[in-house]
Amino acid sequence: MLSGRTTRDSDLYRPIDIGTLTLPNRFVRSATWEGMCDGNGCPTSRLADLYSELARGGVGLIISGYTVVHPKGRQMVGSMGAYSDSQVPAMGEMVDRVHEAGGTLFSQLVHAGAQTSTRVIGELPVAPSAVPSPFYSGTPRELSAVEIASVVQSFADAAARVQQAGFDGIQFHGAHGYLINQFLSPLTNQRGDGYGGDAEGRFRFLREIYQAVRDRVGPDYPVTVKLTGSDNLDGGLEVEETALFARWLDELGVDAIEVSAGTAGSGDGVPVRKGISRADKEAYNADFARRIRAEVDVPVILVGGLRSFPVIQRLFDEGCADLFSLSRPLIREPDLVKIWRNDPGHRSTCISCNKCFRPGMREGGIYCPIERKMRERAAQADTEPKDS
Repeated sequence: MLSGRTTRDSDLYRPIDIGTLTLPNRFVRSATWEGMCDGNGCPTSRLADLYSELARGGVGLIISGYTVVHPKGRQMVGSMGAYSDSQVPAMGEMVDRVHEAGGTLFSQLVHAGAQTSTRVIGELPVAPSAVPSPFYSGTPRELSAVEIASVVQSFADAAARVQQAGFDGIQFHGAHGYLINQFLSPLTNQRGDGYGGDAEGRFRFLREIYQAVRDRVGPDYPVTVKLTGSDNLDGGLEVEETALFARWLDELGVDAIEVSAGTAGSGDGVPVRKGISRADKEAYNADFARRIRAEVDVPVILVGGLRSFPVIQRLFDEGCADLFSLSRPLIREPDLVKIWRNDPGHRSTCISCNKCFRPGMREGGIYCPIERKMRERAAQADTEPKDS
């Protein structure tokens, strides 16, 4: 029992609206780089299989791995692209597979900005200002105002393509040190023109992206944003400014806000943390989500270290967030949402080791190596001759 109710009575399993779209429950698969697209940025059948399995596993909303809006904004191989009309048919086939499995799928749109390399994109990366990004060699080139307008157009064109492909909505990746976050953060945006300076200037890029996209996709298509509650860096973006940005987005008409935190250079405050072994280590972004939810009327999605149903239920009852987003636990247990429906005491078997991302770089597709090894051992045991 949870607060006098069974899991089946929990509001976490009741529908919620994201704009004009109704989701069956409050569980979200957070955008995750899968490494399962071909060299042209088109999704493969393996990615369609993965999303279909998640849909059958009961998650209410799947957000795709980041989808690149411009080839010069690509960070890693194996990423999906929405920068060419030629990519639409393959995306459409994948979306059809997910819908056939009963799922709902958003596309997460991104430009990596400074968080890529000349080796990947063939030229110097671009950014709001010529500020190096941790773990990426070299100093990026500052975007001109004309180039900023071109990037904004790239987001609008990409949004139109994913809408044409049948995605149920979109999410802008405004977190984790990518280009939108680079504009929002005073640490990486040191411009002296109308795209820098105070909070309003640093918000202008995201405002223009939202307005351009909304003009293309229409008033009823769900448009959401992932924000960094805090860069977790000295001199970086902090939650009070993020709450201000969230309020402005709410006023513009955004349909939901997912709250994360940190960048690749944030030390112990990185977005994806290891060792989430106890309930008190879970939900490390909860305070940021709570602050932002107090500022907006649209649904707020919390991501970061969620591993157990009782923790999620408590945060929901406290009004911390409206939906709850998971990544690594669903790599190991794609049916975790269904498991919790029947067994709320089950704790995710994910050990937060981050080894699931290594196969994506080496083998072209993420998976949990711990789970795979256990299954291989079990299969081997079943085939070994038994003593009579």
